[in-house]
This record gives sequence, structure tokens and C-alpha cells, in this order.
Amino acid sequence: MDLYVVLRRDGWQDTNELGLAAERSKAVADSQFPADISWVRSYVVPEESGRLGTVCIYQASSEQAIRDHAAAADLPVTEIRRSISTVVMGPDPE
Repeated sequence: MDLYVVLRRDGWQDTNELGLAAERSKAVADSQFPADISWVRSYVVPEESGRLGTVCIYQASSEQAIRDHAAAADLPVTEIRRSISTVVMGPDPE
């Protein structure tokens, strides 16, 4: 499995809507794609439109597996990039 960065722009009105999408995403990944995709973490970003977007980190068997998961979970996908390396300066702040 490779590591991927998934950009989801303007996907949600608020954190409640985003939370429902996260639950749906995990349920779909666990039930339909257990060998193909694993959600690592997401960073929520405010968009210029006032909506929320995310930058998500996944381990996946392919870019297509990420697209298939997103379609099944009704999630937007703006861009997908395979990560070639990880640089860790410290843990994510709380």
C-alpha cells in the first residue's frame, strides 16, 4: 500500500455535516474496502466560500481505490497525490 494525500475542497457546510461524512467514510472503508484503503488522518481547512474542506491522508492500494471509496461514501475528491516520503517534525498539536 502507498500513502496518498487527498484534497477535498468545499465539501461541507459545517463540522456536523463533516462528522457525518467521516462516519460514513469509515463505515464504507471497513465494509467495502478493508484490504484496499485505510484512513490515517484528516486536517480540516476553512474555504474562501465559508464551507469546509479537508486534506486527508490515506494508505491505499491505488488512486482508483480512493476514488471508488469516495464514490461509495459520497465524498468529494478534488485532487489525489501519492506521497513519496514523510517528514515528521513533531506530533500534531492538540
